[in-house]
Amino acid sequence: MLADKHILLIVGGGIAAFKSLDLVRRLREQGAQITPVLTKAGSEFVTPLSLSALSASRIYQDLFDLTDEAEMGHIELSRAADLIVVAPATADLMAKMVGGHANDLASTLLLATDKRVLIAPSMNVRMWDHPATRRNLATLKDDGALVVGPNEGDMACGEYGPGRMAEVPEIMTAIDAALSYGPLKGRQVLGTSGPTHEPIDPVRYIANRSSGAQGTAIAKALMSLGAEVTFVTGPSDVPAPAGAKVMPVQTAKEMLAAVQGAGPMDAAVFAAAVADWHVANAGDSKIKKDGSGLPQLEFAENPDILATVAQMAKGRPELVIGFAAETDDVVAHAKAKRARKGCDWIVANDVSPQTGIMGGTENAITLISDKGAEAWPRMHKDAVATKLAQRIAEYLA
Repeated sequence: MLADKHILLIVGGGIAAFKSLDLVRRLREQGAQITPVLTKAGSEFVTPLSLSALSASRIYQDLFDLTDEAEMGHIELSRAADLIVVAPATADLMAKMVGGHANDLASTLLLATDKRVLIAPSMNVRMWDHPATRRNLATLKDDGALVVGPNEGDMACGEYGPGRMAEVPEIMTAIDAALSYGPLKGRQVLGTSGPTHEPIDPVRYIANRSSGAQGTAIAKALMSLGAEVTFVTGPSDVPAPAGAKVMPVQTAKEMLAAVQGAGPMDAAVFAAAVADWHVANAGDSKIKKDGSGLPQLEFAENPDILATVAQMAKGRPELVIGFAAETDDVVAHAKAKRARKGCDWIVANDVSPQTGIMGGTENAITLISDKGAEAWPRMHKDAVATKLAQRIAEYLA
């Protein structure tokens, strides 16, 4: 299954490092080539000899190995692999990744790579729950890192809670998905995200409070299941997902053109908060406040991107998903929107100011389909994205 795949495995310092030996064995059984990098702290838990024997490869430990560095060895190592796996990913390693440190071989490889990175966090429950670690985790996800675990359970320190490194079969599944062996392998999925900006003049525009966080999280979750994602995004507060085909746009008209030019898709997820109107008489120069009265803005409707795709006579995606951001009668409005637009699913949520959802880190949705309305509990937007991506995979299976 993993034949001819090259994985660079970074083993951090922690009691969970012993699991890396089993991980190497299982990866080799599936035909993967493993290049191990053992941190100084990691060598306190597993020996270089055992890691080398199981991987059938030389172990890399020192950044300043003169033989390798004469040929820029750390750059070559960081880019020759198909995937970099950090297991265990300690709190220290995660902090180094976020800070862009390069003071040892492991952190230098992680900074220099242009490949996807999968981390398996492992640490004490208090360290995992610490605000600094939570911030670091959020940043790593925004930067495109894939994450598996941690699990909840007994700790080597005697405490109980989240922080145990994911079990080896879980890490293997995550590696398969990262290398496009997931259930959406070979599937083409279109995703839209962010707000649109409709110009009033060259310096002013009409927009909304969408951050783009939910649409970005959905794109990442789809890619983690093997999908090839085309990501059409308006001006967003979060970075576009690494690995997607990114098509940045500003206006609704530009977004429609990008969607129509993206090519055939198996599924389309329209998470963007597209402005309903644009200014028909937008100024070519900045409108001045000169005492002559208020500017007279003329509004015109924007194209309906969701309806356009959902009602295509030819080339319609097998699954078309729209979003309904409502402030009242959420389910009723969403059901009506689904019928009116002709899409398969509607992801509805309450974006009233008191919910903190629009622009926030959490979401509470109701999934509207031909089976009715299914309310999901409030959860982090990443969790919503993961659950939705899994549903999409099940639908397309």
